[in-house]
Amino acid sequence: MALDQEIKAQLAGYLDLLEQNIVLKVSVATDENSQKLLEFVTEIADMSPKIRLEHGSLSRTPSFSVERENEDFGIAFAGIPLGHEFTSLILALLQVSGRPPKISENLAAQIKRINKPHHFESYVSLTCHNCPDIVQALNIMSVLNPNISHTMIEGGMFKDEVEAKNIMAVPTIFENGVLFGSGRMTIEQIIIKIVGEADASEFEAKDPFDVLVIGGGPAGASAAIYAARKGIRTGIVADTFGGQVLETLSIENVIGTKYTEGPKLIAQIEEHVNEYGVDVMKQVRAKSITKNENVEVTLENGAVLTTKTAIISTGARWRNIGVPGEQEFKNKGVAYCPHCDGPLFEGKNVAVVGGGNSGIEAAIDLAGTVKHVTVLEFMPELKADDVLQKRLYSLQNVTVLKNVQTKEITGQDKVNGVTYVNRETGEEVHVDVEGIFILIGLAPNTEWLGDDIERNKMGEIITNKHGETSVPGIFAAGDCTDSAYKQIIISMGSGATAALGAFDYMIRN
Repeated sequence: MALDQEIKAQLAGYLDLLEQNIVLKVSVATDENSQKLLEFVTEIADMSPKIRLEHGSLSRTPSFSVERENEDFGIAFAGIPLGHEFTSLILALLQVSGRPPKISENLAAQIKRINKPHHFESYVSLTCHNCPDIVQALNIMSVLNPNISHTMIEGGMFKDEVEAKNIMAVPTIFENGVLFGSGRMTIEQIIIKIVGEADASEFEAKDPFDVLVIGGGPAGASAAIYAARKGIRTGIVADTFGGQVLETLSIENVIGTKYTEGPKLIAQIEEHVNEYGVDVMKQVRAKSITKNENVEVTLENGAVLTTKTAIISTGARWRNIGVPGEQEFKNKGVAYCPHCDGPLFEGKNVAVVGGGNSGIEAAIDLAGTVKHVTVLEFMPELKADDVLQKRLYSLQNVTVLKNVQTKEITGQDKVNGVTYVNRETGEEVHVDVEGIFILIGLAPNTEWLGDDIERNKMGEIITNKHGETSVPGIFAAGDCTDSAYKQIIISMGSGATAALGAFDYMIRN
């Protein structure tokens, strides 16, 4: 398949940065997919004198590996890495050629210390915006450690393999032939699954902070930047840096930026945070927070961090419907991201629970791929914007059911249907579907907080105009608070407000 001129121009600029000669070893047959992959790889090889094409035998056909002359780094692509995976290919070419990955020295050292063989296989779709994080992380690990290898497998090209392994969500990772994990995962999370969590002793030597931010989404990052710019000691505790934004495909309402994507925006935000010397502690979760003379934050690993002020910015997560079958069939037909997992349900019947903007956008998106979409809405009317409803009702393969309550998700080894109750008549109905996408809004991540910090009936932290909670010295920002609207730019603003509020608090106390 021929690359379009825009992609070729973009690729040419990166190929000029290759440091050493590399080899693209292709394993192809005579089928159509093999010929497309061969044409793709040949076109790349022809663009640089530092790239040589070689035919060989790999574990999958069609596929190709990225190697250095006489040195195999164990990186392979089974499929054509375009779409969201195009960046993964570019980075693999550069890193195998000798350009160091952009990760911290500490993280690189952790990867290099892994002393047992780990062969990873990641199943992806090219429309999945979370998949590149997995692919790029495993490729980096393969470059840095000869004990590690990785093959990216494009699910659309290897449908039989996906069906045989019962893969119904991407990304899905296998390690040495055994299921390793499914869904978005950072390189830090992958390493922890291999070597274990950080010990509490690693935090004993940390001096007290002036501001400790709990949560690494837009609100937390903004708070950390504003605090650090005041020249005070600032830290971030985050399970995952980026939060819900990492699962956002297109962002067009950040003022001054016409269009961006969640992972790209978070990468820029993290780079900005790192410029200010913030102590970013990833893959650790806060267990409790108390106010004594200072604020004390206890982590799940037992470590205790002290700080003069704290800013809680733990964000929110997709809300569960809480019916039988939801947890049992998660990633086995129950999904929350239509962009990621929609392609796996091509030609199948699916359901969408939720009639708000996110649910109706999902239904519209899925209708272009699947056989039929059934929308289940609890209220008598859809809540989505009129423009989305008009688009939805124009589609021939969508059925909208209003005033119904989802009762149960059924299945055996995977989803085979959903049962709902008509709220007006009480009639119980079962619909045969192979996938169900749940999009009914967000729930704040505040369950870990004690009773001292006041929250509303939704669990959202109540704050004043300075971002301060009911406990002096403890502030909150973003989607975990009672802010009227949950938007990236509003979260950033509330993070800045909380940081300035915390700084003012320290001056006055």
